[in-house]
This record gives sequence, structure tokens and C-alpha cells, in this order.
Amino acid sequence: MAHTQDALDDSLADLRRGFHRIPEPAWCEFRTTARLVSELEDRFEPDELHVGPDALAGEHRLAVPDDADLESWYERARAAGVDEDLLSRLEGGYTGAVAVFRQGDHENGPTVGLRVDIDGLPRTESDDADHVPVAENFRSEHEGAMHACGHDAHMTMGIGTIERVLESEFEGTLKVFFQPAEEVIGGGKAMAESDHIEDVDYLLAVHIGLDHPTGEVVAGIGGFLAVSHLEARFTGEPSHAGGHPEEGRNAIQAMATAVQNCYGIPRHSEGATRINVGVVDAGSAANIVAEEAEIVAEARGETTHLMEYMEEKAENVLETAAAMHDCEVSLTLGAKAPSAESDDEIAALVADAAGGVEGVDSVLDHDDLGGSEDATFLMQAVQQRGGKACYVGVGTDHPGGHHTATFDVDEASLRQGVETLAGAIERISRERP
Repeated sequence: MAHTQDALDDSLADLRRGFHRIPEPAWCEFRTTARLVSELEDRFEPDELHVGPDALAGEHRLAVPDDADLESWYERARAAGVDEDLLSRLEGGYTGAVAVFRQGDHENGPTVGLRVDIDGLPRTESDDADHVPVAENFRSEHEGAMHACGHDAHMTMGIGTIERVLESEFEGTLKVFFQPAEEVIGGGKAMAESDHIEDVDYLLAVHIGLDHPTGEVVAGIGGFLAVSHLEARFTGEPSHAGGHPEEGRNAIQAMATAVQNCYGIPRHSEGATRINVGVVDAGSAANIVAEEAEIVAEARGETTHLMEYMEEKAENVLETAAAMHDCEVSLTLGAKAPSAESDDEIAALVADAAGGVEGVDSVLDHDDLGGSEDATFLMQAVQQRGGKACYVGVGTDHPGGHHTATFDVDEASLRQGVETLAGAIERISRERP
């Protein structure tokens, strides 16, 4: 069915606003997954629709929250009226979906994958009257959770792209990976280890914004920093800080030493490296020598090797800081993701498609992200099997930065993203670079 530009803009905006209202954090996307399933089944007839445990390799999930958090969000979804049969398939945090469509001479055509992420962030959305989701009545219904990075737009572009591809002359198989838990680097590996990725010849991933304005498309993003999350718990001995300070073993001293020395890790001559301690938690009262302290940190590198260098150095810092203050430390390595680069051959087709999209007035061949993304797991899985992958940036004007309470997207960019992605997918099936 053909669309006018205005009608498509309105349809995509309505869809995005529906997703924006119901943000859910990593592995708790129960209502979101149910909404995706409903949209896919109502709009299309997927040849295959894999949900929950069938969509991913569950043993490879990373950064899964504790049972209490999962249960809380599960019950929210139940209270919202999510179908009980579907909800039971998602229990335990097995969220996400993979939709498969075959068209034309698909047996002789390529299999093209599109990865979009679906989770929100655990932060409260602005309630200022001039914040568009407030003014237009689609602010988050889940207080303390928010789509502050555009994943509501990504899901929308995923569904819109399916519709456009099915209307096109595409011949082959289209697989859309609706991936959970990107914000905690938790879901990419589970989908990359699933059977669904094994026959993908070409993969596109997409992100909106990234400091590029509406009307600008980045055909191939690279420069992903490999990332690793670390948690450390320092254990000492409590004592009265005034009466018997010598009897204590101060976990806060160990933690503070570790934090300071992490930032002193030497940088590497082979490329960019990062270290950050983002969370500290310790102590109970001013007059008690603390017996426990915790930190959550991350190490990043321009390559996976450089990330591992920073990770190893950080582990050494944590252990020696504990020893210096006669404490013990328990280290836990959390979620991690590798680096990756977009393939130029696919990026060229994305650029060609974007150049013909109304409203797109700037196309960049390449840009470095300077951050991290677990789409890199899927990109590498395809590339290591001889396929090609590309990460696409769709610019959008946003009033607040990513992950801020005032983040929002310019909804005109939704159609621009859909038409760019659908055009690139059709070109891939025709040219098979």
C-alpha cells in the first residue's frame, strides 16, 4: 500500500509515541515485547516470529537483574493486560523478538538482518510543561523509567522498514532482531549466539541522534570502543572511629585508593583507552569505620585488546588497594562488548539510499561513535562468517542530550530513517556487494 509522506510521518509518530509511553529497563521489556508482537502480527504476516527464549541464546544473557526486579516489571505488564500466554513465555527476563520475512525468489536471494534495540533507561523523565512528551501527552507512564536514548524510535523504524521492504522489489529474506538490554551491554551477545544469526549475509544496525541533526545520515559508523563492566566489593572490619579506630580495617579507604588509582592507569600507545568509576556505595555513620564498600566501574578501549589491557590494569589496582588497607576485595566482571567497524561496501549503499530521501540534506560516509554498543556482537558474528555489516546513524534534533531527562527526538527523522534503511536493504538484495 502506497503512503503519502504526511501520512507516513503521522503513522510513525503515533507508533513511536506508543512505545515511548511504556519504557522498561534491560531484560524487563515484557510489555514492550508484547506490543512489538501485536504490531508485527496485526500489520504483517511474518513467515516466522520468534519470541523470548526462542529469539536468543538465553545462557549468553549478560547483566540480568535480580529476581525481585524482574518480578516487579513482570507484574506491571500483567496489570497492564498483557496476554497471559505470551507473558508466560517471557518470564524470567527472556524478552525480545526476531521477525522473519521471505519475499520473491528468496531461496536465491540474500538474508539481510536489521538490528534495533528495545530497552529504556532507569531514569525519571522531565515533567516540564515545555517537554514535548508532556505537552503532547505521551510522557512515560512508568515513573523512574524513560526512553532517553531513542530506542522507541529504533523500534518504530524497525517496523516501518519492514513495511517498506515488503512493498519493494526486495528478493530474499529479511530478519529483524528486536534486541533487549542494550543499555547494559546485555542482549547483543545472546542474540549473536542464537541460531538466527547464522545465515545472515548482511547486517544493518541503526541509532538515532548521536549528535547529528535532523536531515543528516551517517552511512557507516565505526570507532566503537570495546567495553567491560567491573564490580568490586571491599570488606574490612568495623570499629568505633573515636574510641578504637586502630581496631578497624577501613573499606572506604581501600575503595577511595582504588578509585584514585584507576584514573592513574597509564594510557596505551596503540589507541584510545578509557576508565570510569560510575558508582560508589559505602558507610553507615560518621563515627563508624566502614567494613564494606562497593564500586561499579567500566573500562573501554579502541580495540578489544586495548579494553582488555585496561581491564587487567583495573583489576590489579583494585586488588592492591585492598591489600594496602588490609581489606579483602571480591571482583566481578560484568557485561562486555567488543569493538567493530562498518564495512565500506554496505555503507556506500546506505549513502546512496539516503541521498534520495526527501528531507535528507547531508550524508556522511563515516563517523566514529566514540562510545560502546553491543550491536558489535552481531556485527562481528556476521563478519566472521564472511558476511558484511554496517551501523547506520540517523540524525535527529534533540533538546537534551542522550540519557538526560529532557531527551526527545524530532519525529521527522523517523521517516528519513525508514526510507534510508529500506532503500539500502533493497539495494543490498539487488547488488550483493
